[in-house]
Amino acid sequence: MPKKRSGGGLSPTQQAAKFLGVSVLAGAVMAGIAVPAFGALGLAAKGSVEGFDEIPANLKRPPLSQRTTILDNQGGQIATVYSRDRTVVDLKDISPYMQKAIVAIEDARFYEHGAVDLKGVLRALNKNAQSGGVSEGASTLTQQYVKNVFVEEAGDDPTKVAQATQQTLGRKVRELKFAIQVEEELGKKKILENYLNITFFGQQAYGVEAAAQRYFSKSAKDLEVQEAALLAGIVQSPTRYDPVNDEAEATKRRNVVLQRMAEVHDISQAEATAAKEKPLGLKVSKPKNGCITAVKDSSFFCDYVREVFLTDPVFGKTQKARAKVWNQGGLTIRTTLDPQAQKSVQTSLKDHVNKSDKVAAASTLVEPGSGKILAMGQSKPYGYGKNETEINYSVDQKMGGSNFGFPTGSTFKPFLAAAALEGGKPATQSYPAPYEMPYPDSVQACDGKVWRNSESAKVENEDESEVGPYALKKAMALSVNTYFVQMLEDIGMCPVVDMTDKLGVVQGNGTKLPEQPSSMTLGSTGISPLTMASAYAAFANRGTYCTPIAIASISQKLGGEKKSLPVPKSSCSRAMSETTADTINTLLSGVVDSGTGQEAGLTDRANAGKTGTTDFRKNAWFVGYTPNLSGAVWVGSATQKVKMVNITIGGTWHEKVFGGAVPGPIWKDAMTGALSGKDSPGFNLVDIPDADKDRDKDRDRDRGDDNNGDDGPGRGENRGNDNGGGTDGGQPQIPTPTFSIPDEWTIGGNDGGNGGGNGNGGGGNWP
Repeated sequence: MPKKRSGGGLSPTQQAAKFLGVSVLAGAVMAGIAVPAFGALGLAAKGSVEGFDEIPANLKRPPLSQRTTILDNQGGQIATVYSRDRTVVDLKDISPYMQKAIVAIEDARFYEHGAVDLKGVLRALNKNAQSGGVSEGASTLTQQYVKNVFVEEAGDDPTKVAQATQQTLGRKVRELKFAIQVEEELGKKKILENYLNITFFGQQAYGVEAAAQRYFSKSAKDLEVQEAALLAGIVQSPTRYDPVNDEAEATKRRNVVLQRMAEVHDISQAEATAAKEKPLGLKVSKPKNGCITAVKDSSFFCDYVREVFLTDPVFGKTQKARAKVWNQGGLTIRTTLDPQAQKSVQTSLKDHVNKSDKVAAASTLVEPGSGKILAMGQSKPYGYGKNETEINYSVDQKMGGSNFGFPTGSTFKPFLAAAALEGGKPATQSYPAPYEMPYPDSVQACDGKVWRNSESAKVENEDESEVGPYALKKAMALSVNTYFVQMLEDIGMCPVVDMTDKLGVVQGNGTKLPEQPSSMTLGSTGISPLTMASAYAAFANRGTYCTPIAIASISQKLGGEKKSLPVPKSSCSRAMSETTADTINTLLSGVVDSGTGQEAGLTDRANAGKTGTTDFRKNAWFVGYTPNLSGAVWVGSATQKVKMVNITIGGTWHEKVFGGAVPGPIWKDAMTGALSGKDSPGFNLVDIPDADKDRDKDRDRDRGDDNNGDDGPGRGENRGNDNGGGTDGGQPQIPTPTFSIPDEWTIGGNDGGNGGGNGNGGGGNWP
């Protein structure tokens, strides 16, 4: 929050010292102007000032910092953010009463004198001598403007602010020199306009437009005489004359201004008397600053936009340069956020997960082919109180997300399948896929390295009836773990690494995926929902991946000039052939049609997706898409400490949570609302022959979930509850996942791979 610039006023001693210094300097400056050889004004010997002629005459007037407005893709306002709540306006858009009031009370001879009002100095000196105190100042409005420029340039740096306001002869001389320059360059009307736009009016309002909105909820051009007098009176001491906290003191000050306006003939005495009788008439609007005030529950998206601005080199070569532009403000940022999609996401999250639940949920929607982020939300609101959080669960750590993202479970398997298909494996590829098997003794990694199963780790399927051989179509629909481990052994890890690189898939901390089977098959590595939604969007886009973007355009208005700023562009590149993407789309259409994701399937349009559940049910996912929208939903504990068994989520009790039964319905409702009224294109599906139907038919039975990867009910199940159950309504026991990845793996014979404590391995500790 910006610091207030003025306190309760100077003490009589401080005021006297200040006035004496100004008075002496005014005379000295006049002498210095008349006789340049006067040089250091007789003060240089004491080291207090430079020679007057040596002071640079070029006052660098920084563009005034203003509020920034963030808009959705329809032009609706999401939020305003600012380091200074200020909207710069032209003099013609400021009430004449306001212009007269500020001149009357601050510098009545403003239009008659130059930068220094020598007559005013002498008058004030005489008056103060008669009163025995300091009842009148001598600083001109131009000098006050120059001082405010120094303060504005100091920003919120307390040291620089102190230097800009210190009561020294050196600063006063410099201020006077610059005031002379400003008078010559700008003229009276421009100085008045600049002064009214730069001055602090209290209550976080900088400039008269923000002040008019803050105290009266109206524009500066519509201020009436008594309102203008109130604002003009605040300037001398925003704390002492604050009308919100001390109405009586503010009223007295307002009436002083009104009387002064009458004395200098800006208004009649009758007008002043009538205005004094009126109440203050405050209609205070509270400051609305920052993403915490964002509408449509879009605070996390708003914060993501800010992070993009502060981290992307397109807005400046250094972090400091980018922060300067952001704090300067005056920006109008049009984003990619679609209000319909955002509303649908938040409604779905609230319908399925309560903010007070032990677990949270996050969802992000991305447009295939453009990379535009259309929605971003989560179940725990943005904030700092109970059941609130500042952490954006949808994005990577550097953009305000969690430390490592979240393990994705079986939603990773389509990346492995795409890599195999790209390498020439047929869509009918079959593997023995037994119920249980040890990990391969070795798996080829990149750069000639070899991963070795030094811990004799094993992997198993959902239950003992899940025994191959399986072809890819069935294995994907049922998310058969041993199938995909055998596929990885067959093709090696490097093709998967290459595929995920092309799809922009990295860990939540921004590093590459570890080369180990648990990461390359069962999704033991933490990844953000935005990353997953963007990667799956490439399948929808027939193999072309587009980097996600949140900003469509930016314009900036500074110093009366408006210009466009460059913004990050989505970079699209081919990640796989159209044939491979079409095959994946066909496979994942089967997941929502007859596989583990039936509860998520959309009934009115082509759609595809994949479920995922991790070890001990600490994370559950559904990532899916239509040809024109991709979305990821994560449900779990941000601390990775909650096992989602015998748990109530959104008021519904679940014996065991799996990807198809909690994230799936969230995705379905979010997508349904987001796509309402939108086109319904189809996929370019391919023909994938079924495997031995007679043999597979015998294995179709009630299913629960797999270990460290997926799941949920399969075909032929009673879908009325979360506990499994066959067509006869029974509730068979769903086995608890038992597979864990050892903390250490061996690559090329050396211990110490990427699994374990940093959250990269299946059994690691996740922050």
